[in-house]
Amino acid sequence: MRAWIGTAVMMVSAMGAVSAAAGEPSDAEVVELRQYKLVEGRRDAFAALFDDKFVDSQEALGMRLVGQFGDHNADDRFTWIRGFRDMAARERGLTDFYFGPVWKANRDAANPMLVDNDNVLLLRPAAPGLGFASASSRVSGVSGGAVQVVIEYLWKLPDEGFAAFFASEVKPVLEAAGVSVVGAYVPLAEPNNFPALPVRDDRKLLVWFVRGASHDTIDTALALARSSDRWQSRVAAPLRDAEERAPQVLRLDPTPRSALR
Repeated sequence: MRAWIGTAVMMVSAMGAVSAAAGEPSDAEVVELRQYKLVEGRRDAFAALFDDKFVDSQEALGMRLVGQFGDHNADDRFTWIRGFRDMAARERGLTDFYFGPVWKANRDAANPMLVDNDNVLLLRPAAPGLGFASASSRVSGVSGGAVQVVIEYLWKLPDEGFAAFFASEVKPVLEAAGVSVVGAYVPLAEPNNFPALPVRDDRKLLVWFVRGASHDTIDTALALARSSDRWQSRVAAPLRDAEERAPQVLRLDPTPRSALR
């Protein structure tokens, strides 16, 4: 029988722009992690259209564009993160946007570039303090930066110990090694209240987000964390026991108008 992780939750404090303060609701209490497959050779055009037409227009309706990215290892992949204060705000925002003038004016340009846009996770913060920090001012035309998303595939629901384990053991070791953890989320166990946009039914997941100056910088810090004594003694074995299969890692390059970079 596989061991499981204890259920004690250690509250984690905010670190600058890294996470929201414990107990303080953010504008990303509900998050969509949206992975798109695009027509070969069309990602740059799609990203340019997205930055130009779909960032300010959605935020004007009360939604938050956490970030949008090209996949570093697959030139036909585009990933973006959209946040909401709650599910009621999600329903209002999506209704207003997809039945509003901006989407109607640009959908005929966007849709032919999409091969698959149904790979979507609907998420909530894994624990207090693990949501994205509240949005700050967006700087346009900035290049550089890297984001990695780790999707942990678990053999139990994350609230049966793994979310607490991530908060109390995994995140502190990562941050001690210089890994900038900007959020950790788990599936939201509520019905999809905008069924025109499908979401995956996966429940046994935990998704964590990190950022750095480059992918090499992130990889070096992750390697340092995983080689540490604390990781080897307190994280490695419980993590192996918790995983159903190897995690999926998205290596993402921010677009010029991505807030997260």
